[in-house]
Amino acid sequence: MIEKIRLYLSKFGYWVVSLLAGRYGLDTFGKAIFIAAVALAAINIFASSPVLYIIQNALLLWEIFRFFSKNHAKRRAENAAFLRFWDKTKTFFKLRRSMLRDRKTHVYKRCPTCKAMLRLPKSKGRHSVRCPRCNSRFDIRI
Repeated sequence: MIEKIRLYLSKFGYWVVSLLAGRYGLDTFGKAIFIAAVALAAINIFASSPVLYIIQNALLLWEIFRFFSKNHAKRRAENAAFLRFWDKTKTFFKLRRSMLRDRKTHVYKRCPTCKAMLRLPKSKGRHSVRCPRCNSRFDIRI
């Protein structure tokens, strides 16, 4: 009896391995799609909206399609585009958090040349500032 179960599990394991061979699998974009679908499902528990239900299932189907896809180049390109967007979003919120945390001791100003955000001590008056990214000098009033 135990041998039959082991044989069945072994065959099942080989079937799973052969099914997943050459597939793209899970990446950061796939995880984000899955998290969005789960979040919509949680919201839909209270909202009971058929539109949210359709969107949540569409997201899950899209993630399953991406997971089993054999077009690695296209999936990598999608993931890279998502990561570029995600990095910009994280940077935006990280900067806002820093601005809120440092609001009493520092001011944040943009360099007029390269548009880099500079963190400057909060000391009143006119100052000459050198941008560390592009080395341009400009005057600023705080």
